[in-house]
Amino acid sequence: MSTATYTVAGMTCGGCAGTVKQEVGRVAGVTAVDVELVGGKVTVTSDAPIDEAQIRAAVEEAGYELKA
Repeated sequence: MSTATYTVAGMTCGGCAGTVKQEVGRVAGVTAVDVELVGGKVTVTSDAPIDEAQIRAAVEEAGYELKA
């Protein structure tokens, strides 16, 4: 089991958080996604480590930006 936390810029409401959670949850290997709207934290749990580029692509597909 692997867990990683990322910061996402631009989320301002529950709908935003839900969209990010849905897109990141579609990444192969992801088993859980927890989104904290305050602070923009997204915690991803997966079977094995997932390349950050895949998470970045999912966040961008949702219309937001993964902070470095």
